[in-house]
Parts: sequence; C-alpha cells; structure tokens
Amino acid sequence: MHKTISGKDVFTGSAVEVRFDRNIAEVSQPASAAESYLCPGFVDVQVNGFAGVDYNSPMTPHDEIARSVRYIYSTGVTRFYPTVITGSPHDMLGALRNLAIAKDELAEGRAMDGFHVEGPHISAEDGPRGAHPKHCVRKPDLEEFLRWQEAARGHIRLVTVAPEWPKITRYIESVTAYGVTVSIGHTNAEAHEIKAAVSAGATLSTHLGNGAHGILRRHPNYIWDQLAEDGLSASFIADGIHLPACFLKSAIRAKSVARSVLVTDASSPAGAAPGRYRLGEQEVDLTPDNRVVLAGQDKLAGSALRMDDGVANLVRFGEVALADAVRMATINPARVGQVPGRTKGLAVGERADFVVFDFDGQVRVQETWIDGEKVFG
Repeated sequence: MHKTISGKDVFTGSAVEVRFDRNIAEVSQPASAAESYLCPGFVDVQVNGFAGVDYNSPMTPHDEIARSVRYIYSTGVTRFYPTVITGSPHDMLGALRNLAIAKDELAEGRAMDGFHVEGPHISAEDGPRGAHPKHCVRKPDLEEFLRWQEAARGHIRLVTVAPEWPKITRYIESVTAYGVTVSIGHTNAEAHEIKAAVSAGATLSTHLGNGAHGILRRHPNYIWDQLAEDGLSASFIADGIHLPACFLKSAIRAKSVARSVLVTDASSPAGAAPGRYRLGEQEVDLTPDNRVVLAGQDKLAGSALRMDDGVANLVRFGEVALADAVRMATINPARVGQVPGRTKGLAVGERADFVVFDFDGQVRVQETWIDGEKVFG
C-alpha cells in the first residue's frame, strides 16, 4: 500500500507531495503543503564512526554499530559509507569483514550502502598523511584490493589513494573497472601525476584542503591542481574547524556546486561527550571545543560533525543557498559515490529516502525515512 509525504520542496520552494512504497511512485504539486522542507535523505560517503562507535575495529559489536546508525538517522542521513582508514592488513580486512556482516544482518545495515577505504596507499609524509599511522602506509596492490572486496562481500564502492605512487594509473584503471570510484587524497602529488590519475579514472578529491602540508609553495601545488581539474569533484568537511570560511567559499566557487560534496569525516567521538575514544589502532580525543585530535596531540583525526549541522554551515559560512547545500549533501554524493537510486532527487523510481526538516539558520530534522519506512521522528 502506498504512503504519501508532503512538504516544501527544498530545491524549488514549491509545495510537493510524494507517493511511495520502497520507491517513489508519483510526485505531484498540491495547492499547499506543510511548511517544513522535504528533500531526499542525506548521503555521507565518509564516516569513520559515530556515537562513540569505531567502524575501524574488527571487534566492534554489531549492536553498537546498530545503535550508532540509529543516531545517524537523527541527523537526516539515510545512506552512508562506513570508512576504513589506513591500518595493518589484518585489521583492515577484519574491519571490512565485520562491517559487511553488520550490513547484511542488521536491520540498520541498509543505511550502510557501501564502504569507503581511505588509504593505506597514501603519502607517508607528515602533513599529507594526516592522522593515518605512518607504519601502515604501503604501495598500491591490486591483490590487496581484491582481498578487501572479498572480505567486504563486494560492498566497497570508494577508495582513496595518493597518485604519486609508481604504477598507480594501472591500479586506478583496474579498481574502476570493478565499478569502484577512485578518489585522490592524502597526497603530495605533482600536477602531471594528478592529471594521469584523472585520465586513468579518478573522479573525486577526498576532503580537499585537508590531509596536506601546513606550509605549501604558493603555486603550483596539489590543492590548486585539484581545484583546477574539471575531471574531479571534491568533498569538503564543513565543520568550521577543518577549513576556514575563506577557503570553503573559494573552493566551492572553483569546483562549482555541481562538483562539490559535503562529507562529515566523522570519527567515533561524533555525537558523544568530550573524552577519549578509538580510531582503529589509535586513541583520539574529543576536546570541549568539538575538535577530534590524536590523543595528546593537536593533529586532527576526523571530525565530530553532524550532517545536518554541515548543511547549515554551508549556508552560514560557505555562503551557498540552502538548496545548493542540500544538493551537496544528497544528489552530489550519491552521484560521485555511485549510490544507486539516489542521483535524481525527488523523482519517480528513486528510493524512498526522505528527510523532513525546518530551517531557522539551523537544520532541525523532524523526520527521516529510508526505503519508505520512518526511522526517526
């Protein structure tokens, strides 16, 4: 039996009514509708953990993963990619295997639409490496990717690499041939290496402006090179901590809204109280001012950002329209991350994932729906 939901279409400002079961069956424009906004559910392609739960540990209990997903629903996110960062071969395989079982067996697993592997084929240099453990950085290896994909039950959809590694173009061509998006990140690459990676099939820059040296030559450098590369979309962490407003505004204008993606890069402390948590083999601290850093250090290790706050931040200090901010949190990440049934917005045939929210400078989520079922509100 079909259900209906109505609201103000965030993309058009007009009243909209959607009839659906698991997928959208009909979209119409009634004479009037509720004042709350209605849009596709948010999509986050980079989530290392949430609500005190670490997705990088092979030992994370499934009931804890389920609890974290239910918390994520309250932020308006309906599909996300648990993200496994650089670690030992054993730990990365174990984490992917654990997440795959959770995805396939938990009711909440449907929200984990695919997995993102960020590293270990990244720069070993301080700065570009970010908070990834240096001793686990290693060269690209297609056989390792195939072991990941087997452990993940075929659910890997996004891989982040640094394109300065020898033979990286062959690796990118092979991974993309399996239908997986390759993103550039944590890199110290030269312009020709970035161009070669794009020619080989890379289509995204991971959290551009972060995972970089503190001091760069004025130009050229790998941030400018990626900004100028029209073949790359770019994701941004809009928490007010990772990027200053001046860079965020300039970067979005350079890439255009159409090629810009909002990610949280949330770590396990997101949605939790200040204190000490885990990110894979490392301990991290959530500080009182909402920064996630390696324990006892000042080096950022993911974020504590909620996606609903990220959308509001894009409007507030990214200076984009609300409709564009929502596009960066819905259609754009679905497109670059190859999330099926989520790239056309409120359109017939798309999956029935919705978020209903009010906006007063903050995004206040009222309801979250996934596969035609209300999961929050």
